[in-house]
Amino acid sequence: MGDPLVLEARDGPVLRLTLNDPARLNALSAALIAALDAALSRAGQDAGVRVVILSAAGRVFSAGHDLADLQADGPALTRLFEACGTLMARIAALPQPVVAEVKGVATAAGCQLVATCDLAIASDKARFGVNGINLGLFCTTPAVALTQVVAPKVAFEMLATGAFIPAARALEIGLVNRVVTPDALGAEAQALAEVLAAKDPAALAIGKRAVRAMAGLPVAEAYRLAIPVMVENALRPDTQGGIAAFLTRSAAPGA
Repeated sequence: MGDPLVLEARDGPVLRLTLNDPARLNALSAALIAALDAALSRAGQDAGVRVVILSAAGRVFSAGHDLADLQADGPALTRLFEACGTLMARIAALPQPVVAEVKGVATAAGCQLVATCDLAIASDKARFGVNGINLGLFCTTPAVALTQVVAPKVAFEMLATGAFIPAARALEIGLVNRVVTPDALGAEAQALAEVLAAKDPAALAIGKRAVRAMAGLPVAEAYRLAIPVMVENALRPDTQGGIAAFLTRSAAPGA
């Protein structure tokens, strides 16, 4: 038995999941996909976990699918890509926010993984790409996540040229939220996770679900979805209590 493909570490309400196959550049093999999906499934059912940080061992976040795995027949490829799609859907459906902590390279399905996470902190040495086109394979499945977070023309340029972009460009296009030095990466991701963990977890879960559902909808349709969700959230006893407490503090002398 080798080391686990995904390491799990708890720091209070923050769960850190670490891709742990550095010898294979944390390639998203069927085994690694299954291990990460299982860990996320457990996290989603654990009320004590309020935020998940997704990081990676070694110098690379993830090199995407192992190219050797792509030398297979149609049914095997379908199973691999379906498993990967299930993993990405798991992240999207998880009630907790998921923060990607990215050092080194995130390419193809590795870039897809970053784009799928709710938030991403990157080292200034990180690079991002969807470069299957360089091998004659357009990264159609990574395109699903990429086109949800960056402008279509920007996404298509990345997909069609196969060029890597630096962390600074990833920040410009909205693929990542923050860029820091490699030494500050872990602390920055942890600090963000702790801010999120201090918020009402039910409100965050409601909001995450709504934001995901509203993505790409026409404005009128988005409001039709958002209004009942806002009402549902506002009527929660904890929310009403928070509003009442704020109003009381604001009305107090010297407030």
